[in-house]
Amino acid sequence: MLAPDILDAAKGLLDACRARGVLLATAESCTGGLIAAGLTAIAGSSDVVDRGFVTYSNEAKTDLVGVPPGLIAAHGAVSEAVA
Repeated sequence: MLAPDILDAAKGLLDACRARGVLLATAESCTGGLIAAGLTAIAGSSDVVDRGFVTYSNEAKTDLVGVPPGLIAAHGAVSEAVA
């Protein structure tokens, strides 16, 4: 069960995306899909949520979402630069 404040934030984001006509994709690591879970817990979110990635390993970060290996090597996987 997700906390009500998370669901409220997710609903607000979905509403803002609908108003602007944009789709969402998530790329998560340490959150393990929690952001996507919060978004998709809202009924009707499929008109905004396009896809999501949980890229926990460095290889997944590189292969699936295009993080350069050198950036990971220079700053570490858990860094603002890689985020």
